[in-house]
Amino acid sequence: MRYVEKTPKTWSAICIAVYVAGVAYMGVDTIPDEFGLWLGMCALFLLLLLPCLAVPLSKFVYHRIRIDETTLRVGRERIPLTAVDPASVHAAAQATPPTLPAQYAASLNAVDAPIPGLRAADHGDPRLVGGGWSVPMGMDSVVLRTHQGEPLRIATRDRTAFLTALTHAVTPSVQHR
Repeated sequence: MRYVEKTPKTWSAICIAVYVAGVAYMGVDTIPDEFGLWLGMCALFLLLLLPCLAVPLSKFVYHRIRIDETTLRVGRERIPLTAVDPASVHAAAQATPPTLPAQYAASLNAVDAPIPGLRAADHGDPRLVGGGWSVPMGMDSVVLRTHQGEPLRIATRDRTAFLTALTHAVTPSVQHR
């Protein structure tokens, strides 16, 4: 079983298109007379573009989900599928998906920063898997448990597809003879 959660690129494409259109518009009247000024303005507006692209990039780095035959990879972390409790996966799959306002509220409260007082463990909350400090706004999160009982929070873009793939990955297949 292989599963890779797709990352939407709409926001990045819109930001880059607006930047290119703005730079091209400025260049129509400016080039070749004020080429240095145009380059300076391009660099200045690039400083505005980079933070807009940093958010999708961090989502890609810290919340990318991949499942193969033996491992669940979330961001920078690798969890052996044998360590995941199948009962918690089935329970999460059977639970009612949260509404959009509930997702936003949960993402606001799911902070796991490496600062004393802001760690999830300090508040008794599940550890956020992947390396990020919080669940990005608009993303759903799923809480699973390991066989040792450690609760793990995984941010996902597609809860149903992720839990379906994980259910198939952690459920032992029955071989017919």
